Amino acid sequence: ETDYTPIVCFLALAVAIIPPIFVGEFGKWFHRALIFLVVSCPCALVISIPLSFFSGIGGASKAGILVKGSNYLELLGKAKIAVFDKTGTLTKGVFKVVETCADGISEDDLLELAAYGEYYSNHPIAASIKAAYKGTVQIDHLDGYEEISGMGIKVLKDGKEVLVGNKKLLDSRKISMAGAKQPSKVGTVLFVAENGAYKGCITIADEIKDGVKDAIASIKKCGIDNVVMLTGDKKEVADSVAKELGIDTVCAELMPGDKVDKVEQLLREKDEDSTLIFTGDGINDAPVLMRADVGIAMGAMGSDAAIEAADVVLMDDDPAKIALAMRIARRTLRIVYQNIVFALAIKFACLVLGALGLAHIGAAVFADVGVSVIAILNSTRAMRTKVK
Repeated sequence: ETDYTPIVCFLALAVAIIPPIFVGEFGKWFHRALIFLVVSCPCALVISIPLSFFSGIGGASKAGILVKGSNYLELLGKAKIAVFDKTGTLTKGVFKVVETCADGISEDDLLELAAYGEYYSNHPIAASIKAAYKGTVQIDHLDGYEEISGMGIKVLKDGKEVLVGNKKLLDSRKISMAGAKQPSKVGTVLFVAENGAYKGCITIADEIKDGVKDAIASIKKCGIDNVVMLTGDKKEVADSVAKELGIDTVCAELMPGDKVDKVEQLLREKDEDSTLIFTGDGINDAPVLMRADVGIAMGAMGSDAAIEAADVVLMDDDPAKIALAMRIARRTLRIVYQNIVFALAIKFACLVLGALGLAHIGAAVFADVGVSVIAILNSTRAMRTKVK
């Protein structure tokens, strides 16, 4: 790659030597060559461009957004595809009982049976059942705890067999649910049976984070063309969340490795000039965060692996900060382009005028130092963060 400095020096030497060969007046052309050298000094560009990015990173930091390098700020400003993990990113990652459909018993009794069944489980769904049950589980009433892989749990409560699990568990025991009330809300459904008789079902759902819907709308206003959600949840649950939040594309029932494959596919399909950002918080998201053009991690509740793999960290886990980060990045890029165009335009004009003898040394100093000062002052504008 050709160096800027040797080219400028040879051009200045040419201005000092070649014209005097034909027209004489070596002193005048030597003076013009010196003006040429002063004007061509690249300080305005060399200082203002990195300073603009440093100012943008500083402005983002003041807003609780940590950007690990100026290149990521530039890539963030060119984003057109935003990919989100669901649990813990768009949702709180805390399951909650949202509906109970009892059959032949009260809702409290249904929750009691489920709480006894899930007592020994440490799964988040089991925790939500135990939290919804207001009573106290008497351990001496329990016996014969057994986890049935891929189906659910079987326990003996006061000598009666209690089953808590998915529909496959009840089907395997030929327990009929004919005529039973069906759940109306979307979520993970647990079915409960006692001594071979169906007792009802409980719907558990993950709550959507406050402000996420507005955050999705904001990033679309920032120029995102396609908002994608990746999740391991069932399709109907994922579709329900996507519809509520205004998400464009849903990829459900994914294994952790499948998320990387989906991001790889999106990267192949996107335009060369655009970039893809991925936002996640879990340890399983680390490979995807590293593969995306810009990986964004939740800093407060996110795993250490996700934070380490990410290029941008949101310190307060607020998804609305993604749109703010994009606005800061694009404003920073605008300031960089302003500095480049302004500096080159002034320098080119002064170079031509200097070579023709129409610009004196004062104009040359302005084209060097003056332009540098103006570009530096313009660069500091990137530190001022506008939240809205």
